[in-house]
Amino acid sequence: MQAATNTELITFNNWTLRIRASQAEHPRLLILVHGWTGDENSMWVFARGLSPNYWIIAPRAPYLAEPSGFSWRPHQPETFGRPSLEALRPAADGLICLIDEYSASVKVDALQFDMAGFSQGAAMVNLVGMLHPHRVRKMGVLAGFVPSGLEEIIPQKPLAGKNIFVAHGTQDQLVPIDRARASIELLEQAGAQVTYCEDEVGHKVSATCLRAFENYLQD
Repeated sequence: MQAATNTELITFNNWTLRIRASQAEHPRLLILVHGWTGDENSMWVFARGLSPNYWIIAPRAPYLAEPSGFSWRPHQPETFGRPSLEALRPAADGLICLIDEYSASVKVDALQFDMAGFSQGAAMVNLVGMLHPHRVRKMGVLAGFVPSGLEEIIPQKPLAGKNIFVAHGTQDQLVPIDRARASIELLEQAGAQVTYCEDEVGHKVSATCLRAFENYLQD
């Protein structure tokens, strides 16, 4: 993976973050959420074409993953690929606290922010969006899914009025395409309008879908 450019690695309140600051007068905040076994460097491949008006935060997840890297939930044997609301919620709540505290420290407006995540990180984006819909403006769900445990929340339509971008590969072996399509139905049941890009790739984002994602984030 190409190294991130114009970024800074910092430690903030016990979090490890890679930051791309913005010189814009009123920057928008974008949170990049890596997948299982990833880290604060993993998501920058998706950020190369994004507007310099974005102040970007890429945090390292708080739990160790096996055999390496980091995870947004504690290790749970025999539950691979099936994180639940219960398992992910502590990290989701911690992420909201991080966003509030970091944005206050650099004086960037975080009343509403955008998020994009890959795989397990995309599940985190879906979770944070449903738990804190008033905080999340745009959601990029890349090769991801809706975690279990949201059955009581989804009928309340927390995502009403939101347009969510979803990208998935038909050859994905880790998050099968049928699971992705079922997750889109759940997002729509939660009130969202979904912009969907599907391509013949594996557990990755195709060049076509990456361009569509960049267009989605443009105001």
